[in-house]
Amino acid sequence: MATASEWLAGSRPRTLPAAVAPVLVGTGAAAQAGGAHAGRAALALGVALALQVAVNFSNDYSDGVRGTDVDRVGPMRLTASGAAPPAQVRNAAVLSFAVASAVGLWLIALSGAWWLVAVGMLCIVGAWTYTGGKRPYGYLGLGEVGVFVFFGLVAVLGTTYTQLGRVTWPAVVGAVAIGLLACALLMANNLRDVPTDALVGKRTLAVRLGDRRARRLYAVMVSVPVLLGAVCAFAAPWSLLVLLLLAPALLLAGVVLAGARGIALVPVLGGTGLLELVFGALLGLGLAL
Repeated sequence: MATASEWLAGSRPRTLPAAVAPVLVGTGAAAQAGGAHAGRAALALGVALALQVAVNFSNDYSDGVRGTDVDRVGPMRLTASGAAPPAQVRNAAVLSFAVASAVGLWLIALSGAWWLVAVGMLCIVGAWTYTGGKRPYGYLGLGEVGVFVFFGLVAVLGTTYTQLGRVTWPAVVGAVAIGLLACALLMANNLRDVPTDALVGKRTLAVRLGDRRARRLYAVMVSVPVLLGAVCAFAAPWSLLVLLLLAPALLLAGVVLAGARGIALVPVLGGTGLLELVFGALLGLGLAL
């Protein structure tokens, strides 16, 4: 029986910035256009957090039953370690999906945009089939595509739309930037796991690209968003606050380009998550001001 601390570790809290940052940017974009709504922003945050936890538990379950997580560096794997029965981990994922769905329906009802129900269903399908099902797209090198779409474009633009009733160009630019940072978070994770993923046939983008090109792509993913955020200064001058993050982004890129691997990439993973969170806060604040 897994302990409470093991369940917490299994939820992979270091990935939660990927859920918080898009809501901050989407709300900032809505505020910039005069339509921010605190209650709807809180509901969007609830949806994003529940979906992120659901993804983490579903990945733990699917990778665990496949045997992919038997020999890994990094956070607690509930299924692979035997700390929790697979059925319990699967049920935790289902419960998290249910929470996300309930809060999402509440948000949709308030906004009146019922077509977003279909988007929500696509998010759940995308989350489960990342590592679940017969042909998980995360095993085909398409994980970053899913992350960019769901934790970048959908999360930011959905947050803005449910508050403002439309999307703006700063929201689109912010969504692309957040999507790239979310991809960087996944790339850091997959770079750490390249040796074991290759052995078990998990062909992530990092495995397909090879070590050198994957590291270069990570560097692009953490640096370009800062420049994109600065572009939003044409609509909101305070968006230039994001340039404060250029040095930390380049530092993370430098560590990865220098060849950090294995356990040395664990701090990079945490740093990338923190970079995304602070970026979301600064850009959201800059847009709102």
